Order: sequence, then C-alpha cells, then structure tokens
Amino acid sequence: MGKLITFVGVSGVGKTTLDKALAATGGFATGFEQHAERPFQHLFDQDKRYALHNQVDYLLLRAEQERTLRADARPALIDGGLDVDFHGFARLFHAHGYLSDAEFDLCKRLYIQLRAALPLPELVIYLTASEDVIHQRLAGRDRVNIATQDDMSLLEEYLRDWLAEIPADRILEFDVSADDPSFAGLLPILQQKLVNRKIQIKY
Repeated sequence: MGKLITFVGVSGVGKTTLDKALAATGGFATGFEQHAERPFQHLFDQDKRYALHNQVDYLLLRAEQERTLRADARPALIDGGLDVDFHGFARLFHAHGYLSDAEFDLCKRLYIQLRAALPLPELVIYLTASEDVIHQRLAGRDRVNIATQDDMSLLEEYLRDWLAEIPADRILEFDVSADDPSFAGLLPILQQKLVNRKIQIKY
C-alpha cells in the first residue's frame, strides 16, 4: 500500500500548485480536485441548493481517489482531500446555511464511514499565508471560488480544529507567504523532509 501525502490549507494558499510542483519532480502518484470536471461545482456556484449534491460528490470522489492511490506502489499526493472537504467545506457551508442540519449530518455520516474504510494520510502538509497573499492568489485564479476571501478565517479555524485531532508527527506546517508562486525555494526543503520521514520515492 502506497503512502498518502495531503496538502491542506485555505482556498488560494497554493495546495494544488505545490502538489503539482512536487509531482513534477517524479516518482509520485497524484489526485486532484477536478474543478472543471465535477458535475455540481458550477451549479452550486450559481444555486446554493446544490450544496449537498456538491459535497456528496466531492466526498465520494476523494474516497475513490484515495482507494486508487493506495493501490499504487508510489507515494501519492492529493490536494485538499476527503478530510478538508468535510472538516473544512462541509462545516463552512453548514455555517452559511447552504447545508441544513439534516444535510450536514448526512455528510458527516458519509465521511465517518468513508474514513473508517480508509486510513488517514501518513503526512499532512499544512500551508498557511497572510491575508494579503491569499487575497492576491484568489483574485488571480481562473476557476470557480466556492469559498470567498471573507470565508478564510472561518475555514482556517475549522481546519485547525481537525488538525488538532491528528498526531503532531504526521503534520508539516509551512507559512508560504514569502514563497514565489512556483514554490521553487520550498521544494528542496520539502523533499528533504520526505527523506527524513523515510518516504521513499519510487521512480
């Protein structure tokens, strides 16, 4: 079974960019959010009544991705993932009223069953950045932003709540406020951290 590394953080912090940059060095399996391909993402952006549809779709997608990635001998990288979609976004949408109490409970039950069938990631890479940096990166995106700038502090609070439940030795935290958009300076540091944790890259 391959080891799973997940990139965690608020929208716009650079999860997908760093994931792809590390994957480009070779030797990794990958799973991505698939914003353009998801059937309810744009519908939810236009009509919040699709919140439940969107969350169930993403929870199932992420579980399916994890199962596939675990079957690969290579270590795997995933941006966000099952835990972020529930602990971050499902809680956020419930707080906004996009998910009713009953709908949120349904998402929670689904998440619990999926996570019970799949082991937690071996490593969580938690990215943070200043509000100004997040604002700039969100403004420069060319895809749907389900979470807005105003949501970032609440989303980060929810993610930290979840991270507090994870063993500390499974978490690497980086403030990427000063990193260039390509993460060229962070990559060698991150690669050395993986070596130190005996995560073997299979070429």
